[in-house]
Amino acid sequence: MNLPRRIFSDLLGRLTQHRRPTPDTRVRVSNVTRQTLLASNVVVANKGATRRRGLLGRERLSPGEGLWIVPCEAVHTFGMQFPIDLVYLDRSHRIIKVRNDVPPRRLSVCLSAHSVIELASGTIRDTQTRPGDSLSLEFFT
Repeated sequence: MNLPRRIFSDLLGRLTQHRRPTPDTRVRVSNVTRQTLLASNVVVANKGATRRRGLLGRERLSPGEGLWIVPCEAVHTFGMQFPIDLVYLDRSHRIIKVRNDVPPRRLSVCLSAHSVIELASGTIRDTQTRPGDSLSLEFFT
């Protein structure tokens, strides 16, 4: 069967996920490689409205909070009031790219990413998170 690459990738991703996130799902994100906790309360943004809204309208992102946008290859901080850290992931939750302290009115892209986690500014620095590290995402509601 000759499926287009994108459809095959999406199907493979769904088959390999332990649990499909729902809009009210949250995750606890740990860096397995460094044995550190990145965030204990990360909202899953996997539906259109939640993905489009992102962190817009918030005054800040507290340490331990975040937003996991699935799928996602690029984010912008236009209209935001505070800087954020970005962690781009592949389908296996391995870090492809990180960006520290991304200020408002910026665009960040990683075309090979499957998803991105937006975290409080300083999280990447404090946890010494690097590309190549593996993350563990523990789902809860």
